[in-house]
Amino acid sequence: MTNPQPPTPRRTRLVPRGEDDRSEIIRTGARKLRLSDLYVQLLSASWVQLLCLIVACYLSINIFYALAYFFIGGIENARDGSFLDAFFFSIQTMSTIGYGKMVPVGLAANILVTLQVLTGFVFFAVTTGLVFTKFSRPTARMMFSNVAVICPYDGVPHFMLRIANERNNRIVDAEIRMFLLRKEKTKEGHQMRRFYDLPLVRQRVPVFQLTWTAMHIIDAGSPLYNATPESLSASDTEIIVTVKGMDETLSQHVHARYSYIPGDIICNAAFVDILNAEEDGRVEVDYRHFHEVRRLG
Repeated sequence: MTNPQPPTPRRTRLVPRGEDDRSEIIRTGARKLRLSDLYVQLLSASWVQLLCLIVACYLSINIFYALAYFFIGGIENARDGSFLDAFFFSIQTMSTIGYGKMVPVGLAANILVTLQVLTGFVFFAVTTGLVFTKFSRPTARMMFSNVAVICPYDGVPHFMLRIANERNNRIVDAEIRMFLLRKEKTKEGHQMRRFYDLPLVRQRVPVFQLTWTAMHIIDAGSPLYNATPESLSASDTEIIVTVKGMDETLSQHVHARYSYIPGDIICNAAFVDILNAEEDGRVEVDYRHFHEVRRLG
């Protein structure tokens, strides 16, 4: 038994693996959508990136207003020349805490307070919406095998990969689809990328809770028929897998995707069995051997 680690791919994947959504595709000449698409970019950021950005914006706003209070003055009970007092007064104003010790005095200070309160309303409204939306977004926790295998099944070669539901719940009406993407030349010599459907032995299950081995029959009608590792590499073949279904706990649709390139495919090998029946009738799923395969013959 082996636990293969796929080699570093020699080409860029169209579909990044796992939760890494960073595209390796360089878009030259495309229109930049930085500010107009800022909301989508913030939702696509990781939690660490989003929280760091929120903290940085919060501190920047308060430092900006603290500097304004520091130069304009007009804060009663604040120490003369104390930037810290101006900063903490800005914090109290923006969060509408208002302890009552430091208060604005004069027209200029009150106008500045008005502007900061308005800024605070907008900042907290946007931040609350982002955090709530990010929390409420349904996510699938599906584990894909690091490698795919090609092995005989009922005397016919099959392309196989393994999927598992990492959560201890059920995905209802789960569906898996598989596509092959490769470069081809037309009769006129034009280079183009074409997608091919890879039909599966079982494309849909009513309940997905344990594991699922997706199998594609490699017969005369399959795009993988007579394919070799060399031919797959030469055509920059990538096999894309998508899974979708209804999360029973969230009552929302979830989806996941993964991809395999020629270096991720092992011929004449099979996955190690990870389902074990306990004496009390329960089924054990041993995720420790989820990615392991065994060579045949």
